[in-house]
Amino acid sequence: MTALTHDAVTTAELAPATYEPLLDTVEIAVLAPGTEPAWTLTELPDGLRMLRVDAADAPVEIRLSLPLGDAAGYWHPQAGWSRTLVADWEGRSTVSLVDGFAAGCLYDHSGATLLTFAATDPVPEVRIRFGVSEEHDTYVVHLRLPASQDPHGILFVPSGPSAATALGALRDRFAAGTRAMPVPEAARLPVYSTWYAFNQRVDAASVEQQAALAADAGCGVLILDDGWQHLGSGRGYAGCGDWTPDTAKFPDFTAHVARVRDTGLRYLAWIAPLLLGPKAECYERWATRAPVAATVPGAYVLDPRLPEVRAHVVDTCVTLVRDHGLDGLKLDFLDQAMVYAGDGGGDVGQALTLLLTELRTALEAVRPELLLELRQPYVGPGMVAFGNMLRSVDCPGDAAANRVRTIDTALLAVGGAVHSDPLLWNAAAPVEAAARQLVGALHSVPQISVRLDRLPPDHLAALRFWLAQWRRLRPQLLDGTVLPGRPDDLYTLVRSEADGVSVVDVHSERAVPVRPAEFTETVLVNASDTDRIVLDVEGAEGAGTAVEIVIHACDGRMIERNPHTLRPGLRSLPVPRMGLAVVRSIG
Repeated sequence: MTALTHDAVTTAELAPATYEPLLDTVEIAVLAPGTEPAWTLTELPDGLRMLRVDAADAPVEIRLSLPLGDAAGYWHPQAGWSRTLVADWEGRSTVSLVDGFAAGCLYDHSGATLLTFAATDPVPEVRIRFGVSEEHDTYVVHLRLPASQDPHGILFVPSGPSAATALGALRDRFAAGTRAMPVPEAARLPVYSTWYAFNQRVDAASVEQQAALAADAGCGVLILDDGWQHLGSGRGYAGCGDWTPDTAKFPDFTAHVARVRDTGLRYLAWIAPLLLGPKAECYERWATRAPVAATVPGAYVLDPRLPEVRAHVVDTCVTLVRDHGLDGLKLDFLDQAMVYAGDGGGDVGQALTLLLTELRTALEAVRPELLLELRQPYVGPGMVAFGNMLRSVDCPGDAAANRVRTIDTALLAVGGAVHSDPLLWNAAAPVEAAARQLVGALHSVPQISVRLDRLPPDHLAALRFWLAQWRRLRPQLLDGTVLPGRPDDLYTLVRSEADGVSVVDVHSERAVPVRPAEFTETVLVNASDTDRIVLDVEGAEGAGTAVEIVIHACDGRMIERNPHTLRPGLRSLPVPRMGLAVVRSIG
């Protein structure tokens, strides 16, 4: 067998391989050095296909290829804004337990899927090449998996109508076989975060003031972010490692936590337990276990492959929660452990699995309804056993990015509740700017991070209105069937349906197909830049559908409440931007 090559510019320059039909129009070739790997494809009861590859404990490369056809885009967990087609010399990624997931979906211009796959084991590092082969007019995906004593597994979903339905089939499959962390009700309630509101300039009195206002506005959880800890001032992480409260900011941290909890909020504190800064008092003790610098400024990374490091992290986190009465933690920068990947010292993903298993067990013994927030990029099915609040990566002030990232996360969120990045806006901006941030987080649990005492009355009214609407529509937005459209269209028209209620949010000026006769209630959210929604009414036969339409401005003020008859065709509704219309069937 020809040795596998690592430095070819395009996949066409790799050593030739024999391809065989796999599924639909997809062909496969499997290579492993020093052995003849065997593979089988089996149909599962749910209609998915399971590829098993036995490479006799050798590294293996799985090559997938299919005709370009009418391909429009390729989605994968690390896609970010690059979700259209790229050349195969450009499409490369490395995924692991704490950074992405070996999964992908190629779809055409109708939205139908051409290839949808996911590895069954999310822990090991997998290197992936993907993109258009210019030489062969094909789309290719190459997966390089490490040696394993057990057969490798890859799930495939046959071609279907949309990326959301195909990825949903994978999500359902993983959910059936994953011991996800329980999700208490508090994990599904709006959050107040201190990060954008205060950055590191937090103190007990200020946080308690915001907590009271947040509880009154409709929040159920408070997250105290970076800055609460000793040496937690100034950007950078040179002071990380001690994880004890800064007594200048919080003279009695335990009493402070209790006062916040008395408002009705659950309380979480931020911690980056693998970071070790040279200014920390414990630095000399742990420096030999943190030999590699982090990719974030000022700190080194504790090596989780060392048993003493794992024991230290668990003890630190348990002590913080137990001694101060916290409901949980926001665990950050776990992905920094990947600085040790490939150094020959052992698999980082397996070490993190041990660490996080020990941590969850120890914390649940202290707090049975434990809350743990995990921030992207570690939100794949491998991490749902270790966190129940799955948060979008940072996008301050960017409502579109929050929408895209939270929907991306939800596509493969096996367990837990998907949370938005904390919402930031300027108190001097028009009220529509505040509402835009809230609407951008509709399909996730919203986190709020502005100084509530400094908001003008119309901003506060908009906050209360949208949090109330979100709570009312949570069964649709979080638990319903969500159809967001093509990923490369950035989810500008999203449908969420459950229990006879349809929520449609539209983020561009376009005709919005609606079927009022099929639902007792249709909620139309106008996130476009025009003061109207153009409906394309479907399914209203004969005399049409009798409805009552209630229209609200973005701050909750009622603009109109009248009966209407919706007949097939186009109809314009005067819905203010960042407002909504509720269409209820009559009779």
